[in-house]
Amino acid sequence: MTGRRHLVPGVAAPLCAVAMLVTSCSAQAPTATAPTDAELRVEILRTLDHDPNAFTQGLEISGGDLFEGTGRSGESWVRATDLDSGAVRARAELPPPLFGEGITVDDDTVWQLTWRDGVAIARDRATLTERRRVALETEGWGICALSGSLVTSDGSPTLIFRDPETFEPQRTVQARRDGVAVTHLNELECADDGTIYANVWATDTLVRIDPADGHVIAAIDAGALRDALPPGPRDVGVLNGIAQIPGTDRFLLTGKYWPRIFEVRFVP
Repeated sequence: MTGRRHLVPGVAAPLCAVAMLVTSCSAQAPTATAPTDAELRVEILRTLDHDPNAFTQGLEISGGDLFEGTGRSGESWVRATDLDSGAVRARAELPPPLFGEGITVDDDTVWQLTWRDGVAIARDRATLTERRRVALETEGWGICALSGSLVTSDGSPTLIFRDPETFEPQRTVQARRDGVAVTHLNELECADDGTIYANVWATDTLVRIDPADGHVIAAIDAGALRDALPPGPRDVGVLNGIAQIPGTDRFLLTGKYWPRIFEVRFVP
């Protein structure tokens, strides 16, 4: 995600374009109300460059930075990219055999999950230096920060709400749609309006979840993103990575080894 070029709709653009959007939208309007329709799709607004070698596990915008975490043993890292310049501000490698999973930012801490290694890692937000590790009793898939809690997924329908200091479980909810459990919940994004967005692993579907009881408010078809990807030297993986652009109804979405990030909104 380097270099600059003029912003043209439908053409890859640098991350600085997102920074301008964050600044202008945040200054002009309060947080937009998220959609409540049961069936939604993505509307592509802009296309941004993305590292095609990133096995993306987590994506989040915080304080003018885009944070991203990747997976696979020997390939796992977390980095902070400045949205204004597109420059990598900080980066930390996860030593093998650890397999990185979802990330989130909570105040001055970046949390990084591991898949089956039994630990979650707390990092300094500014430098990404490891501060401490805590035990993780489940597989680690996705994580996001909600007011007063960290929320994690483990590939099941269960969302676990955890104490942000001790990482101990506080409560759980089961994601259900029309009474049926929604399994394979992966990357999570705790949105401005208090709802939780989740990738459904191995599909082009996202779900929007009510954290109070786990019921699915909306399902989002993101298949148009895969159709918009350019041909590349390697096969792309599944959709994974959700980051709300603060103060707006727009999101950044990408996937594992995708050469593009898409700025989208969710529409009926």
